[in-house]
Amino acid sequence: MQNFLDPAILFFVFGLIAGALRSNLEIPPAIARFLSLYLLMSLGLKGGFALAKSGLTTEVAVSLGCAVTLAVVVPAIGYALLVRRLSRFDAAAIAATYGSVSAVTFITAVQYLETHGTPYGGHMAAAMALMESPAIVMAVVFANMARRREGATPTGAPQGVGTILHESFTDGAQLLLLGAMAVGLLTGESGQKAMQPFSGDLFRGMLAFFLLDMGLVASRNFGALKGKPSWLLAYALGGPLVHATLAFALAALAGLSVGNATLLMVLAASASYIAVPAVVREAIPEANPSLYFGMSLGITFPFNILVGIPLYASVAQRLA
Repeated sequence: MQNFLDPAILFFVFGLIAGALRSNLEIPPAIARFLSLYLLMSLGLKGGFALAKSGLTTEVAVSLGCAVTLAVVVPAIGYALLVRRLSRFDAAAIAATYGSVSAVTFITAVQYLETHGTPYGGHMAAAMALMESPAIVMAVVFANMARRREGATPTGAPQGVGTILHESFTDGAQLLLLGAMAVGLLTGESGQKAMQPFSGDLFRGMLAFFLLDMGLVASRNFGALKGKPSWLLAYALGGPLVHATLAFALAALAGLSVGNATLLMVLAASASYIAVPAVVREAIPEANPSLYFGMSLGITFPFNILVGIPLYASVAQRLA
């Protein structure tokens, strides 16, 4: 219940309500884009400053190894399950969506840990960056295999994995996150003091504003789920819980701290609704966008923001 009293979460709920009431309240796209870039830049700086203090430790390497493992295992399992009941293209698209990560969910989880005084490693921002691309690459490979199987290649569909990798690693948001992290790592404590008014004091207010916009967007995407099979809706809720359980098992085996275990669970449980849909729409045009986009933004994202993050944090406390 305490999570719902956080101003940022309450603004997200307010956005859901305003959208459900069909209010004309909206955040201009340019401002929403700025807020997204600001949050990524601030997160990168925070991660870099924290990493400058801790240095490259064994836990850093182990955490990143766990993240990469999940980035491969989650979409592989998802595709193997979904392809039994969906077309190979829809299965690949949904597996990519749920195998990748949501930066906003991660940022909200970071704020949750800071509010509750739970320490975490700044390198987890790098873990988030590493987990974004493998699922996209795997989905493209699955889709290309399906096309060869069916003997059909749609005009304009990018075929090369190299092209997808280049687009993933040169994406502006991804580069900003890694670049800001590098700046924080290089400048250390002096940089943290200089950037505190920007990346510290403003952060919570900016996050609340952005979550208001995400609440509006999520509410307006509920309609895309009408008429969809109930088992798909169940997957949008059950999938994140299963993925978080896998992350918890890895974190327990690796001996990660409570904060890092929480963030690893959040990353595994989140689903991309920006980066992956943008790539998949071009790379796998045969897939139905209302499935992978509607499920991730209409169900999984609100669930993780309102219920998932405090749930994963409480489960991670068992590692203490």
